[in-house]
Amino acid sequence: MPIFNHIRIMRSAIIAAAFLIFFVMPAAAQDETTFSDPNVDYSFEVPDVKWKMTAKPTATNSNVEYVYVDRRDTHLEVRKVSVASNVPMADVIRDEEQKLKFMPGFVAGKEESIGGKLSGSVFNFEFVRAGRPMAGRFYFLRSGNSIYILRFTGLTDKLRSVRHQADRIARTFSVN
Repeated sequence: MPIFNHIRIMRSAIIAAAFLIFFVMPAAAQDETTFSDPNVDYSFEVPDVKWKMTAKPTATNSNVEYVYVDRRDTHLEVRKVSVASNVPMADVIRDEEQKLKFMPGFVAGKEESIGGKLSGSVFNFEFVRAGRPMAGRFYFLRSGNSIYILRFTGLTDKLRSVRHQADRIARTFSVN
């Protein structure tokens, strides 16, 4: 009789594993989509269905924008800047920082390196908007004579809570 219990337990384990493989894992994978558009030369993974596109690229404007739940929670803008290949990334970051330093309460944070399909740098900063603490996390990714800037801004605690998703978007960003 004990051998039949073993067989019954093994059969239940196999059925449970099959259920996970065929039903649960595909449902979890549906939360992730890939952004691509014929009007732009790049693509990236969107890790959660809570990211909603608010500005679609067109033939005349290649910028794309997303929000996570609400614009003040987290906002993403993707911009492309053309630079000579010998221009250091630090110079591009400094140019961007010069534009930001006039924001109320602006405090520059540290720079980090990031790797993925494209390598680059991350610039962190804080500021105040309407009396609320805000943060920015800008990814600068180089591909030849182009630098793609992924500008994430939002409430400090909200941006911190989706940082892993922002990192994933930057790491999966690729030029077609």
